[in-house]
Amino acid sequence: MTTKPATDTSTANKGAAPQKNKRRIRQEDWAPYVFLAPTILFFIIFFLLPMGFSLYLTFTRWNPLSTPKFIGLDNYLYLFSDATFINSVWNTLVFAFGSVLVGVPLALILAFVFTQSRYKAFWRSLYFLPMITNVAAIGFLWQFILKGNGGLFNRILGWLGIVGPDWLNDPSVAMWAVIMVAVWYYLGQNMILFSAGLEGIDDSFYNAAKVDGANTLQTFWHVTVPLIRPTLLFVSITSFITAMGSAFALILVLTNGGPVQSTNVTALYMYQMAFSDLRMGRASTAAFVLFVVIFIVTLIQLRVFRRGGLESY
Repeated sequence: MTTKPATDTSTANKGAAPQKNKRRIRQEDWAPYVFLAPTILFFIIFFLLPMGFSLYLTFTRWNPLSTPKFIGLDNYLYLFSDATFINSVWNTLVFAFGSVLVGVPLALILAFVFTQSRYKAFWRSLYFLPMITNVAAIGFLWQFILKGNGGLFNRILGWLGIVGPDWLNDPSVAMWAVIMVAVWYYLGQNMILFSAGLEGIDDSFYNAAKVDGANTLQTFWHVTVPLIRPTLLFVSITSFITAMGSAFALILVLTNGGPVQSTNVTALYMYQMAFSDLRMGRASTAAFVLFVVIFIVTLIQLRVFRRGGLESY
């Protein structure tokens, strides 16, 4: 009587194990992409496709009532020969640098002062209130405050014996009035960011400064500013980008680009070109020119901060 040889179960298990491992490896290869798929699709649909279409529009003449017509570089040639556009770029740079150079240091100083206060939560909430207020309401409020005749600001100056100008209707001061409103509007947001950075500084640094006999000003300049430099970089760049591209709504309500185009910034120029004149090609071209300007200035800011000690940026 013959008997069948027993199968080697250990050999069979060894053969099945590599197949399971390969299957597991394949799953590990594509599983991350499945989880990332919603984000990737969102990025493609709401960023890459609109940006690609906008870039295409820069080479066309198009309004929503017709089909795009390819015209090459005509839109770029038109913008760089348009005095209104060049003036809007200059106004944008003045507005951005003015609001950043005034607003960022002021927010840092106030955050430093209020962080050491017993009522710091109250002050942070108070200064953040404008950020949760509708920008149209903010604009109308400041129109009343900065009114030439009977405005609150000029009344206060009158009590001091100073005759104030018509802030929003005088071309020589309108931009500075708008910068003042923008600084006030974004002050709370920047203060919150700086407060978070200040809270991360270890008290041992301040204790060491006190032992060395440093006063408050010396402590702020030689301890706080160097240690908060990464936050300062972030706030400066985001504030500049916001001022360059996103603050047009405030200007639209306050002055609508006037008087005499003295507050007409590039974002407002784009808005008027697209939705008033229905020239989408020129509006898209202005948007890409603005993007290049923001990119260049951001690189300059990074280089300046790197020279100041941020080698990691």
